[in-house]
Amino acid sequence: MAIPRFPPYLATSDHRERCLEQLRSKSAPLEKYIYLNGLKERDPNLFYDLLLQNMKEIIPLLYTPTVGEACVNYSHIWRRPEGLYVCIEDKGRIRDVLSTWPNTIDSRIAVVTDGSRILGLGDLGANGLPISIGKLDLYIAGAGIKPSSTVPICLDLGTNTQRYLDDPLYIGIRRRRPDPEEMDEFMDEFIEAMKDVFPSLMVQFEDFSTDNAFKYLDRYRYKYRVFNDDIQGTGSVILSGFINAANLSSAASGKPLADHRILFFGAGSAGIGVAKQLLSFFTMQGLSPEEARARIWTVDSKGLITADRKGLQEHKKFFARTDYEGPALTNLVDIINYVKPTALLGLSTLRNAFSETVVKAMAAINERPIIFPLSNPVHLSEVDYQDAIEWTNGKVIFASGSPYFSVTYKDVTYEPGQGNNMYIFPGLGLGAILSKARHVSDAMVEQASIALASSLTDEEKAAQLVYPRLNRIRDISARVASAVIRQAQKEGLDANNYLRTLPDDVLLSLIHDKMWRPHEAAPRL
Repeated sequence: MAIPRFPPYLATSDHRERCLEQLRSKSAPLEKYIYLNGLKERDPNLFYDLLLQNMKEIIPLLYTPTVGEACVNYSHIWRRPEGLYVCIEDKGRIRDVLSTWPNTIDSRIAVVTDGSRILGLGDLGANGLPISIGKLDLYIAGAGIKPSSTVPICLDLGTNTQRYLDDPLYIGIRRRRPDPEEMDEFMDEFIEAMKDVFPSLMVQFEDFSTDNAFKYLDRYRYKYRVFNDDIQGTGSVILSGFINAANLSSAASGKPLADHRILFFGAGSAGIGVAKQLLSFFTMQGLSPEEARARIWTVDSKGLITADRKGLQEHKKFFARTDYEGPALTNLVDIINYVKPTALLGLSTLRNAFSETVVKAMAAINERPIIFPLSNPVHLSEVDYQDAIEWTNGKVIFASGSPYFSVTYKDVTYEPGQGNNMYIFPGLGLGAILSKARHVSDAMVEQASIALASSLTDEEKAAQLVYPRLNRIRDISARVASAVIRQAQKEGLDANNYLRTLPDDVLLSLIHDKMWRPHEAAPRL
């Protein structure tokens, strides 16, 4: 039998272009996701090289919106082991399961999901692993985290989604999710085992159910190096975009920055997490914490959230209004007319919740209304960019959770902003890793946001963008990482004393130098 060989003149052609052509020949996004998944297995360096050179095209395939479809169908498109599953049945021996992962000593970042609230798609159980894989690909692309130092983990704790329990191809355990006591016992053992097995690891929690997202962040954040991207990462990136949006809005209206009023439509873990992060915007303007909280209103499926509502969930109480005593306000236009917000932020996963009437109500009371439909993926967005532009006659200041194309309206081309967490979490993670921070503080997250907000180029400012363009992500991540490192040092949370000796410009250069790049032989982290 002949020995397989590469074609003799393969080197004279551009294999990257060949792979791009193969990718683009696929018609469906899920097919493109599967192709990229296979390419990463065959040639990781080429995969990441293509990703870095074609971020705008490939990131929506590896992460939102396509990753949602990949998760929903993961039991049917599964091809090979890609991450680490820790099952509820492993309770009592979780440390042994984690120890099967190769290269535990050099592992630096893990993304952990239990699949209970994937994007806006609900409880996907063991199908949630691609969300961890996709997030880590963004760490690698955005901040140069070395691929071999990443650990994607899915906690297989069962699912309450009956169609998966009935699916003969479902890859997870066939049981309902555990009660709170059993879940707490599992999580305590898991997080302690993670600390033992992966001594240099930072853990990012991803897409846990709302109550558990808050609970486990609060439970572990001061004991271990953990953070929750849905709560802290989303809040940080939206704070950054809001800082720039508020400046544009105030420039148009003449109103002081402290006079902004924010209405949140959606009060889950992401919504409340973002709202808490935006308190910083007002305290930066000199308001007290109590005054800052009074500038924020929240709305859920039952309407304006007030403190006198019976059975109010714990996490919703913080922003519940005590200054409204009338009949329940359930219609969004009525709420807008009552609150008179300068900004409307959507984290509801309700498609088209910001109707033409809603958007025009915002435009009627604001010279330049701030409208951020932040729900992912696109088919769950509260309003599309084209509609927002047309209904406000081009005046809207817009940022979304998922990507949109530019829109030309009345011969003017408008470029949308995307509140992509990728602007924050890669740099935040890199800064925490390099500084060897003991935990991730609120101030570190806030400084990451401020660094992002100040990273616009003169050209981007002239275009009135609220976020920088994603093709500069590594420069942005380096600036974010530098701000995170300096804040960790300020709080005495760092263990890398060498970085304290470096001037800011040298530190920034070192961060760039530490970033892994495809085809590098030597490890950099």
